[in-house]
Amino acid sequence: MSANENHTKDNKPGMPPRHPRGNYQTWIIIATLGFILLLMYFGNSGELPAITRSEFETMIESRDVKRLVLIKNQDVVEITLTPDALNNAKYKERLEKSSRFGVNPAGPHFKMKVGSVDTFISDYRELNKKIPRNEQVDLQFEERSDYFSLFLNWGFLLLILIGFWMLMRRMTGGAGPGGQIFNIGKSRAALFDAENKVKVTFQDVAGLDEAKEEVQEIVEFLKNPSKFTRLGGKIPKGALLVGPPGTGKTLLAKAVAGEAGVPFFSLSGSDFVEMFVGVGAARVRDLFKQAKEKAPCIVFIDEIDAIGRSRGRGQIPGANDERENTLNSLLVEMDGFATDSGVIILAATNRPDVLDAALLRPGRFDRQISIDKPDIAGREAIFKVHLKPIKLDPGVDAKKLAAQTPGFAGADIANVCNEAALIAARRDKQAVDMQDFQDAIDRVIGGLEKKNKIISPEEKRIVAYHEAGHAVAGWFLEHADPLVKVSIVPRGVAALGYAQYLPKEQFLYQTEQLLDEMCMAFGGRAAEEIVFGKISTGALSDLERITKMAYSMVTIYGMNKEIGNLSFYDSKASEYAFQKPYSEATAEKIDREVKRIVDECYERTKKLLLQHRQHLEAVAQELLKKEILFQNDLERLIGKRPFDKPTTYQQFTNGSEQKPATPQNNSPEKNEPAPAEPNPGDISSKP
Repeated sequence: MSANENHTKDNKPGMPPRHPRGNYQTWIIIATLGFILLLMYFGNSGELPAITRSEFETMIESRDVKRLVLIKNQDVVEITLTPDALNNAKYKERLEKSSRFGVNPAGPHFKMKVGSVDTFISDYRELNKKIPRNEQVDLQFEERSDYFSLFLNWGFLLLILIGFWMLMRRMTGGAGPGGQIFNIGKSRAALFDAENKVKVTFQDVAGLDEAKEEVQEIVEFLKNPSKFTRLGGKIPKGALLVGPPGTGKTLLAKAVAGEAGVPFFSLSGSDFVEMFVGVGAARVRDLFKQAKEKAPCIVFIDEIDAIGRSRGRGQIPGANDERENTLNSLLVEMDGFATDSGVIILAATNRPDVLDAALLRPGRFDRQISIDKPDIAGREAIFKVHLKPIKLDPGVDAKKLAAQTPGFAGADIANVCNEAALIAARRDKQAVDMQDFQDAIDRVIGGLEKKNKIISPEEKRIVAYHEAGHAVAGWFLEHADPLVKVSIVPRGVAALGYAQYLPKEQFLYQTEQLLDEMCMAFGGRAAEEIVFGKISTGALSDLERITKMAYSMVTIYGMNKEIGNLSFYDSKASEYAFQKPYSEATAEKIDREVKRIVDECYERTKKLLLQHRQHLEAVAQELLKKEILFQNDLERLIGKRPFDKPTTYQQFTNGSEQKPATPQNNSPEKNEPAPAEPNPGDISSKP
């Protein structure tokens, strides 16, 4: 929490806001140094010019001295000249040069350093014997305290002591949260309690009904423990939130903090790690010490994989692993010999495979709550949450937006809503409509549209036939998801064209489906070879996807007769995972089978496109003309799909889809209503 937030929190109703105080210690030091410099300046300005012993004797013999004062404790003689001597040119010029503020007639005017006071007195008496008695100057004696020298001697020592005291105060935390070297073993957890409460509640969490129900039970246990303990139940000691990035793990923890009526400690796994040995373990102990004092309470550790990785993996023999020490301390505090049952641990990670087995066992994390990407109902609920603060057109439908964004996580949906609002503001609209959301989805998936990117006619023709190959192949493959939108408008960093799909929500894929998907991905490369007799680098992303899919079929899913029902996938990801769990002969057989599958799919795709050569030509020419085509354009150009089963897009529109407005003047940003949206994991052709 920042200093500004602390002062804001301390403000009382009806009182003016309290502004944070400045760093007054620095100003005190600057003022003191300035005062010392001024003293030195004025002290030096009053310094008397020094003379030699011979010059002193000449002054005495010339009767130019009016008064002599011997300062015994400083071994200095101060000399005051007569008025006539002050007008003498040799003295006047010298005095004016040495004085910044003019010559004082009352003196003293010069000084002389003496080696010994007794010797000087004796020598002065001998000198006076040459001068008549009535013209002699009496020698006066004084002892003075030099306050300036005293201040110089002791003042700097005092300043050093003050500076050291301020440094120690800052190190021990007395001067703010920065640089606390003596507080380095203290926990950095932020505490949220009744005075400093999180405003996020379970109502702000959408699309995570099952996970929300699990953590709600923990909150209810803390609020009403007797409901569970009367039946013999015990409160869970910990819950681990597991899921891909952006699915709402931290948001769910914030909701727990907002709903729970108990203190809530929040920190990340990296807050334990420091460059000093033993700091992580000390911070763990301090965290649980504070938590036990506030019990019952909840401790939330975000990104726990920073300290919870499996012990022993990748460690140098004989080395001291600070992360292991921290993990050991955490394991003991969570379920050790002196465990306090009033502390519940919540943790979040997107890498559960690397966590130590001892950390995941019941008694430490009793529950592992999986938070996956939301389905269509969850996406609709998330859209409704993020659409609340946006000024919407009446035609915006959260259900349609949810159906157009398969595979989107909560963070992706929030980004789409924000991009749509920015696009509408850029177009000076009064409300955000569906057109803005379609363009925002295109922007999030395909990247920024490159309107000014210059593409040669030859390259544009290659891109058009490449994308037409994908479209035609998917249209005549039964198990492939036909394209909803195909574009040859450059987007993103290197994408010269891209295709959008609307796949159905499914978790199991059959062999025929995977083969048809591979054939559809080969559509661009096959079309280039059929039309131009040459191939280009535009199929990079297609080939990458095809290769991964083919190796997965052979080595993971057991979908090959030669290899059989074997899977070489290591779900535990052990430390020996880099070693192949099969022989070199099996490796050669795997490579041979993968190449056979890929070659068969490529030949099948070429044969399919040759059968529909006229359709390929029609789609490519229409793409060159309009740059963007939709699914109903494909139906108009090449007819209906030769399968009874309707496409996912047709099911979504109930067979009554209307033709979107075609872009004019090559400005697809203004007239580009994409009625359906692809899975972000689908291919994106990059010629």
